Amino acid sequence: MLVAFEAGNPLRALILLLLYPLICLVGAEMGLKIMVFVSFVGLKAGSFRVGRSVLPKFFLEDVGLQGFEMVMRYESKVGFTNWPMIMVEGFMKHYLGIETIVGREMVVFHGYFSGLMEERRPCKPSLSTFLVYHALHFITEAEKRTWQTLPRAKYPKPLIFHDGRLAFRPTPLASLTMFIWLPFGFLLFVIRSLIGTSLPYQISIPLLQATGMRGFCSKPRSFRSDKSQGTLYVCNHITLFDPCYISTCTNNPLTAVTYSLSKFSEWMAPIKTIQITRNKDKDLKLIQELLTKTNLAICPEGTTCREPYLLRFSPMFAEVAKDIVPVAIDMKCNMFYGTTAGGWKGLDPVFQLMNPSV
Repeated sequence: MLVAFEAGNPLRALILLLLYPLICLVGAEMGLKIMVFVSFVGLKAGSFRVGRSVLPKFFLEDVGLQGFEMVMRYESKVGFTNWPMIMVEGFMKHYLGIETIVGREMVVFHGYFSGLMEERRPCKPSLSTFLVYHALHFITEAEKRTWQTLPRAKYPKPLIFHDGRLAFRPTPLASLTMFIWLPFGFLLFVIRSLIGTSLPYQISIPLLQATGMRGFCSKPRSFRSDKSQGTLYVCNHITLFDPCYISTCTNNPLTAVTYSLSKFSEWMAPIKTIQITRNKDKDLKLIQELLTKTNLAICPEGTTCREPYLLRFSPMFAEVAKDIVPVAIDMKCNMFYGTTAGGWKGLDPVFQLMNPSV
């Protein structure tokens, strides 16, 4: 479902969901082939990135602590999978340290996935491979059910997750709920966007709260104010709406300094947006000039991060303003993420405002 929705489109994901009863009836092997065909057929092989950018998050959330500790005891590891290799090799290699993966390759025709899998490759396991395989092979399903989920603190490497649209695990029931919600969600997007872009804050804020957009703001008691220039708000970057939240909480229109924002998002924004070039000299001059006219909001991480930590950020903001207010934004999406690294960025505001509550 993740491949069908993230690498394909909602229609492909809906077809996969409608075929779910048939998949359950035809057996594991044939069911797998049907799912792989529906999910992959027609996708461009060279631009497929879901296996590296989206799936590892969901795989990590499904890893058992006991099994993880057992596997990590071995220096040399080989992974075996029935799934297409392109779905799991990024996770196995980068998060579990597995050097060799035995699985199925996807058949590619003129640069596009045909939806068919090649047969398995022969494998000559070493002694360490034999030990790892058999150690896992003799674990019973009853024992697996008692395993604890691998805690985030024990992830082999930090999870940098800022791609994909689905904010939930797409089980059949959850996916069905999403498709039922989609028409209502799109209507909610239209209502919220009209309210946010056409009404003043005194009216729009109560109305948006009634639609499920609720927030809590903790303001500093006081901060130094330099009347010769505007205030620079510096915040962590979770969604493209971060500067809008600051503007709403301060009840003060401001300008957002952005990079690679889609034209549709710029058009929809209730505040003014200015694109930077990532040329330090030009951007410094631009930001200093803007601060003489207005208050600014900037996200120095440069890209969104959905995990509970900051990414490496540019310290350039400290060079352009005397009056800096740090802002910490914490927001959870319950159905869709409003930002993506590899998808069509024009849909970012649509998916963000389609969430039942934000």
